[in-house]
Amino acid sequence: MYGDSATKLILAAKRANTLDRIPLFETDLVQSIISENNELQKQANTTDNENILSADRSQILDNLPEYVRQLFIGRNKRCLLAYELSRLRRLDQLVWDNVELTSEQLADLSHHEKIYLEKYISLVSGVKGVMSEIDLGGDLEPPSDVFIDVRVLRDAGEIMTEYGVFNLTKDSQFFVRRVDVERLIQQGYLKQL
Repeated sequence: MYGDSATKLILAAKRANTLDRIPLFETDLVQSIISENNELQKQANTTDNENILSADRSQILDNLPEYVRQLFIGRNKRCLLAYELSRLRRLDQLVWDNVELTSEQLADLSHHEKIYLEKYISLVSGVKGVMSEIDLGGDLEPPSDVFIDVRVLRDAGEIMTEYGVFNLTKDSQFFVRRVDVERLIQQGYLKQL
């Protein structure tokens, strides 16, 4: 039935939003939607819409009125764009969070997504380089507390702050300024208590 592949693609995108990583690109579903749109477009060019009056029920789908056919085509296009946009937004967020993708994660991306990722990383690096005095990857919400309690999740070695040197060994706790450890929290070395 027309539109089934697009529905499956949207459900896959919705499921992917709950996952920790970006899943494998749904090449088969995308190709089936493109083929369906091509078939619908070909029918639009060759079918005489007056035949629908004389068609029996089995031929109804092959003899759709032009506006219904265009509705299917438009919906399929919107579903494809929504799927791509949800994946690209996840990639954008990973770039801004300074998360490097492993080779396994890169293998799950489509060819065009890999090209997009390379260019986006280059663009963000250029902007961050020009504005190096501003932490563009920081949290947009203003902090509620200047000092916070943190627990060390992984050994991170020594860090130098305005108030001295801290040796971050696993399972130790500190009361530190938020700005001194924000990046370590984002990278998963520390957890705010």
